Amino acid sequence: MSNTASKPAPRVLIRRGLVFDGSGSPGAIGDVAIADGAVTAVSARPLNPADYDEVIDADGKWVTPGFLEIHSHYDAEIVTAPGLPESVRHGVTTVVIGNCSLSMVTVDADDSADLFARVEAIPHSGIKTILQQDKTWSTPGEYRQWLQQQPLGPNVAAMLGHSDLRVGVLGLKTATDKHFRPSDSQIATMERILDDALDEGFLGLSTMTTRRDKLAGDRAWAEPLPSTFARWREYRRLHKRLRRRGRILQSAPNAETQVNVLAFALTAAGIGRRPLRTSLLTALDFKSNPLLHRVSRLLAFLTNRILNGDLRFQALPGPMTIFCDGVDFAAFEEFSSGVTLRNLRTADDQFALLQDPQFRAQFIKDMGGFMMTGLWNRRFDDAVIIDCPDASVVGRNFEDLSRERGQHPAEVFLDLAATWRDKLRWYTVVGNHRPDIVVKLLASPGTQVGFADSGAHLRSLANYNFGMRALTLAKRAERSARPKITVGEMVRKLTSDLADWWGVEAGRIGVGSRADVVVINPDGLTDQVFETTEAPAPDAFGVDRVVNRNDDAVDAVLINGRVAYTRTSGYAEDLGQTKGFGSFLPAIHHSG
Repeated sequence: MSNTASKPAPRVLIRRGLVFDGSGSPGAIGDVAIADGAVTAVSARPLNPADYDEVIDADGKWVTPGFLEIHSHYDAEIVTAPGLPESVRHGVTTVVIGNCSLSMVTVDADDSADLFARVEAIPHSGIKTILQQDKTWSTPGEYRQWLQQQPLGPNVAAMLGHSDLRVGVLGLKTATDKHFRPSDSQIATMERILDDALDEGFLGLSTMTTRRDKLAGDRAWAEPLPSTFARWREYRRLHKRLRRRGRILQSAPNAETQVNVLAFALTAAGIGRRPLRTSLLTALDFKSNPLLHRVSRLLAFLTNRILNGDLRFQALPGPMTIFCDGVDFAAFEEFSSGVTLRNLRTADDQFALLQDPQFRAQFIKDMGGFMMTGLWNRRFDDAVIIDCPDASVVGRNFEDLSRERGQHPAEVFLDLAATWRDKLRWYTVVGNHRPDIVVKLLASPGTQVGFADSGAHLRSLANYNFGMRALTLAKRAERSARPKITVGEMVRKLTSDLADWWGVEAGRIGVGSRADVVVINPDGLTDQVFETTEAPAPDAFGVDRVVNRNDDAVDAVLINGRVAYTRTSGYAEDLGQTKGFGSFLPAIHHSG
């Protein structure tokens, strides 16, 4: 891989497309001219193609600003494959890393692998190997300098992770000791490092309060993330730094009680003080709680309108489909027997437990529990087997098989998993199964459309094309007599809304704006955008991951005025090899 600068950016003309500038307005037919990485003209009159080095025919196509993914976990992948092609091919031109309290700034390779591997379902050995070879930084300033030297594909903006910060100051074991309380001087050190990160252009701080996300490695196996061990006193002092600087807090409420979401609402409030920009996971229509989507929308409305706050919920534009190999399903940690299973260190131990009568009885009981907490509805009637050496079960769900076999559906699952282990591949939809509700969520002013988890959950999630999914839903909604959202408004939610709120220079097509542009074929916005397939992840991870291949939808992607991908030619040869495409985007919010 080379990180040398590429040749000067060409002059590019995008001709006669329906241009959505990111403002929310309806599209208008026009030409977009680009030179030196910036938009130089947006013209209703045709411009002369002879004046440009490259011409893209956009007749019948949409031309939009590049999309922003505000919730990625590309922190490890960006080290080994900085082109991030899985996102680029779907029109993503800016990604935010460092979410969910997880970044790789102050901690070493061992700590990073322990923090990320189990939580984000990325191979532990892959993360460790990548960072042992290439990690040269240990401060926010050094990390920014490193990013600026990489041949990035999309632009990258960064959050500082609170778990990273705690471990960097306290050490991993101390940071996960429930009896330990950091001293004033230790919290002051965290404040200083956070201030350094904000000075370097980091967008803010990410934290975590749900204790179901667990650590990997030998030193603190199955302990919750270090951020969850903090008391509100520590959070409050760090929040104060963010509030003073007009920066962002990204976090997740406690998944078990979901009560502390009210504390986040009060934290975001701005009565008598500056609001704290707060972005929370997540506004989804969960099958386990059909009313929860109303709660998130209402809470955002009350916080922002009544409490003068600045609270947003991240929303996923499409079904929340989770793919699983054998018993590797994070939602099992929502009940006691599942925790027991997931906390075993080896696959042999896990699959041996499936044969234990006492465990099986408890698992079946937990699956049918009346008083359930969590985000999975614990039903196997929509858990579909998609691969198994026993071809007779492929395409079936566990509930159907249970009726044939006279067993409880959970017992059928245990039998098949014990027999075929990770060769039993299945999926379930945990939420966003009602398209009309999803459109309401996306249209809400209290939600942000940019959550995808790209770079994590490699075998489980595929939302790399979230922008195409959102536009497909908007295209369909626009056909109704009273659409809840239009295509122009959805483009705004995917671009300028996010850029303005998160504070980065992106998200618009206008003279002088950075030339991150996507050319979309609206005829390709079909049900295909919700389909998935598999493709190799970066070599260091050693696995195939779930990806999207709705390639009829995106005709071309330009980053910094350079053509990074086209449907006909694929990726640019120098994407991820030379500098000149994406860059580090610092926060542009001004201090108060």
